[in-house]
Amino acid sequence: MNEILTQEKSIYIQIREMIENDILRDILLEEERVPSTNELAKLYAINPATAAKGVNLLVDEGILYKKRGIGMFVAKGAKRQITEKRKKNFYEDYVKSLLAEAKSLGISRQELVEMIRQDGDR
Repeated sequence: MNEILTQEKSIYIQIREMIENDILRDILLEEERVPSTNELAKLYAINPATAAKGVNLLVDEGILYKKRGIGMFVAKGAKRQITEKRKKNFYEDYVKSLLAEAKSLGISRQELVEMIRQDGDR
């Protein structure tokens, strides 16, 4: 969790994404305790309520769960769940618009696949 907060999006969203990234990179493992909202607030010099808002999004999604009096922990299957969500978002955010732009430029799917293959060979 050594990333830097930016002005591009809400801080609580960035907190959620940083925790997700740490889970995807195996920095935070399933059943492992995550930093508390106070620890996150101190680390990033933000309001604890803002940190809590980001953490609670992950609780609502089933990525994290609370152990009363102990803290927040990474749920079983969290990495798989994050990966599936991000793959779906990748399709919605990038692939659909890529296909639409390719179509408007008269680029066939076959040509597009070849462009991707060529770039992969670099």
